[in-house]
Amino acid sequence: MQRSRIAVTGASGLIGSALVRSLTADGHEVVRLVRRAARGADEVCWDPEGRYVDAAGLAGCDAVVNLAGAGIGDHRWTQEYKRRIRESRVLGTAALAEAVAALDEPPRVLVNGSAIGIYGDTGDRVADEGTPPGEGFLPSLCVEWEEATAPAREAGVRTVFARTGLVVARGGGAWGRLFPLFKAGLGGRLGDGRQYWSFISLHDEVAALRHLLATDGLSGPFNLTAPQPLTNREITAAMGRVLHRPTAFAVPAPVLRAVLGEMAGDVLGSQRVVPKRLLESGFTFAFPGIEDTIRAA
Repeated sequence: MQRSRIAVTGASGLIGSALVRSLTADGHEVVRLVRRAARGADEVCWDPEGRYVDAAGLAGCDAVVNLAGAGIGDHRWTQEYKRRIRESRVLGTAALAEAVAALDEPPRVLVNGSAIGIYGDTGDRVADEGTPPGEGFLPSLCVEWEEATAPAREAGVRTVFARTGLVVARGGGAWGRLFPLFKAGLGGRLGDGRQYWSFISLHDEVAALRHLLATDGLSGPFNLTAPQPLTNREITAAMGRVLHRPTAFAVPAPVLRAVLGEMAGDVLGSQRVVPKRLLESGFTFAFPGIEDTIRAA
């Protein structure tokens, strides 16, 4: 990928910050969208929920990566927080897509965040990008999130949906909470442990995003997950082996539901998702297996 000017939302998050580090290390010019007054040429002011973007700051950008959104697992899913989750993604994406479409010279590509939550609970059934959306809060959210890019698509911008799985990283996300528990010897399966978890290393997540940015002709949905999803029980055992800790503890499903409320359904649900289109596009995983992925984190 030639050196480019790339705008990134969610640049301070787990994935966004890693992506920005990778891009800048290779000499790309990164423009961050921030929710305050811009302090330099490398920042653009925006207000996702207010549907405002300083479009002038996007002029000259070759690509846009939209990773912004309130954390799915940061709070209990009250009606108010579910509204915040939705608006931070759907309204922000719509504003960004409209700003991109209004430019005299739009960027050539928009890589928009999404999630494998779009498939809902798939049980033991393998889901790829051709699998239809499931039912519930997360599937409906992801559908709206992706549909909000319509102005950019209609303006001829190549648009990609990065449907990300569970990112294995020490510094945030689900694994940011799991690592301390397992290191303390308090790790164990969640529920009966038979639910599939579709994971990806942070390294491969960033590499996949860059692959989608750089490869002309790629558009539509791509699952960003390792090739072989595993059950929670299998992942728990792998954590124990890599960290040399016991994994005798287990959190019963009723306890998870009492503590997490509606969000427990996402933790206990099964998503056996594979990256069919990503592999077909020529992408190679650096960490395809769970033990190497855990070690990398």
